[in-house]
Order: sequence, then structure tokens, then C-alpha cells
Amino acid sequence: MKKFLALVSVLALAACGSGAASGGGDPEKKAIRIAYQAFPSGDLIVKNQGLLEKALPDYKITWTKFDSGASINTAFVAKSLDIAAIGSSPVARGLSAPLNIPYQVAFVLDVAGDNEALVARNGSGVTDVASLRGKKVATPFASTAHYSLLAALAQAGVKESELTIVDLEPQDIQAAWTRGDLDAAYTWLPSLDELKKTGKVLISSRELATAGKPTLDLGVVSTAFAGAHPEAVDAWRKVEAQALDLIANDPAAASKAVGAELNLSADDALNQLKQGVFLKPADIASPEWLGTEASVGKLADNLVAAAEFLKGQQKIDAVPALADVQKAIYVKGLPGVLS
Repeated sequence: MKKFLALVSVLALAACGSGAASGGGDPEKKAIRIAYQAFPSGDLIVKNQGLLEKALPDYKITWTKFDSGASINTAFVAKSLDIAAIGSSPVARGLSAPLNIPYQVAFVLDVAGDNEALVARNGSGVTDVASLRGKKVATPFASTAHYSLLAALAQAGVKESELTIVDLEPQDIQAAWTRGDLDAAYTWLPSLDELKKTGKVLISSRELATAGKPTLDLGVVSTAFAGAHPEAVDAWRKVEAQALDLIANDPAAASKAVGAELNLSADDALNQLKQGVFLKPADIASPEWLGTEASVGKLADNLVAAAEFLKGQQKIDAVPALADVQKAIYVKGLPGVLS
């Protein structure tokens, strides 16, 4: 019953947060409903500096904060969103049965590095991943952190049944951590930095990526919206690329904008940005990532691999075909739109 009520409440929040006007699949309605998350990225720069509003003055743009990819997927199912910042693991889940969400990946916000990690609380007796047996570990379910936690356990030969994994959003993880209710947690910035003050990093997403389990933060757009408003999608990708350029070329300005959104000092925001891996805009259209209209990139293979892992963990019903995932990579206009 609690799960049902939570779902109803998320659907209601998504509907309320979007406003009555909707971009959706109607080319006459110039409105964009955007989901953002409070992690350091170029997306926060776009929001803070009003870059999309400047690029699309005729559009009504509504930004709604979400705490995880799972709730964003729920909002897409409710047709309450047009564009979102979301992790690759929830995207893999969204493209798989039973969700089968009609959205497409149109941008790579960042590649997870040291900005996502598994941390053991001081005094918990946990010294490595293997010693998590019998312990309580928190992570936001259906997130990239959850995927990475399962990958870390598999790498260490630890069965999921050998520990207790609890579903908590980042801010709730912090509160439970402070109370001493948790032995470890897999989460992301900015909450990760708080946990590190009284804990030890066991493994990071950067290390797991090296071991063949990379995770990313992606920009997705509903298929209906992309079909009705391709010019708006192009404008959104251009300002996201502009934000990546700012991170690379003017980190002081980038950290000031991100800090304002996360209620952090510019120095703290800069330190957090340094822990992520941000691509050059031109690289997003490379064979390694989105690719082009002529040849979809390896990101599709990455999402299928994530789905295969999730199916093995019994988190989804079926793995989508590679051809179907390739269709869910929005490469229209690439690489030109990113230059």
C-alpha cells in the first residue's frame, strides 16, 4: 500500500509541477517541462543562467526538481515531462519492459567518475566491498548508483541477498547516516561529500567504468516532443553544449552558477565539478557516444549492456533489442548542432 501511495503522490507532484500548459506532442503549444536533478552538471548552469529561456523566448519553460531517475521515469509514464536529466541506468530501465517509455537520449551531461561512490561509515567495521555481508547499505533504487552498487557487489562475489539494501533518496541517506542507521551507502554529489567526512570510499564509479560498468548522466527528450518541436530540442542541445564549454574554459564562472543552484560556495562547487568527467561537445557525436544519423554510437550498446545486467538482477522483465535502443538515440542534426 505504501508503494502504491508513493506512486500516486509522485504522479500528482509531476502533474502539479508541470503546469497546465504542455509542450508534449502539440506543435502549437510552445511549452517545455524540464526535470532537473541537484547534482553538479552543465544542466544546472543552463538553468541558473537562463540560457534556454534566452534561446527560446517564445516558449514557456518550467523546471521541476526531482530526486532520482526512478521518479523521473514515473513522470514520463504520466506524460508530465518533455526533457530530463537522468542517469543511464534508469534510462536503460525506462527503455525496457515493462516501462517501455517513449523517450530518446539526446545529450550526454557527464560520465560518472569520482562524483558517485560507495562509502562505508566510520565505525561500521566495513573495510572493503566483501565485508558488506550482513550490513545495511542505502542507495536510491533504479538509479546509476544502484546499478553501480550491484556491479560492485558482483565484482566482489557478494550476493545481494547477503546484505540489506534499502531504498533512500540522497537527502534521506544523509539523515540516516547521521543517525547511525547505515553501514554504507552508494550515492552521488553533493551528499557524497558529506558522507566522506565520516566515512571511507570503498569504490567509485570511475573504477567501475574501468572495469567495464560505466554509468552516465544523460539528457532525454520525449519522442512526441522531439517530433513536434525539433527546433526546441536543437536549442536545448546547443545551450547544454555551451554549458560544457563553460565548465572546460571558465571553471570559475561554471562553479559560481552550479554553487548557486546547490547552495554551495564556488570553491566547493568547483571541487565537485572536478570529480565528474565532462565531454567536449563535439565528442558527444563521436562513435563512442551518440554517434550521427549515418551511424548511431556505442551508447546504445552501453544501455543494452546495462539492461542485460538489470535483467540478470531481476530488475526488469526483458532486455530491449539493440536496434530498438539505437532508435532511442536522438541523433538528428548531429554533429552540426553541437558545433
